[in-house]
Amino acid sequence: MNRTEAREAAVKLCFEISAKECDSSEVLDRFFNREYYDMLANEDDSLGTYPDEKQRDYISELVNGISEHSAELDGYISKYAKGWKFGRISRTALAVMKTAMYEIMYMPDIPTGVAVNEAVEIAKHYDGPETVSFVNGVLGSFVREEMV
Repeated sequence: MNRTEAREAAVKLCFEISAKECDSSEVLDRFFNREYYDMLANEDDSLGTYPDEKQRDYISELVNGISEHSAELDGYISKYAKGWKFGRISRTALAVMKTAMYEIMYMPDIPTGVAVNEAVEIAKHYDGPETVSFVNGVLGSFVREEMV
């Protein structure tokens, strides 16, 4: 599993947490169960090989951090989602933006441009062009206004 696949896995796990309103540790424990992971990987080509320790740590940090800072990240999304009501934003787009924002704010080893670009690329897999542009716009505004 490479970093891009690990990031996309974290987005999917964050989506699951928000959809089912469950605990991040539960979701991570289930995801990292080798048999469960292999079953998922057979159904989802984006998962690739079972994550090594470094990738498991990265995914865990993202998922737990996003869970812990969810209200803060939602606040930034609401602030920069010009013309969109928060409830109208797809859960997928929210998970993608939260992942990028968390990386930008709390993971200094991830370059800001990489976090934004990866978020846009992941959004392209799940949403239409309007939502992809929206994700790019929100993240761009967030970086310009908050990360100066």
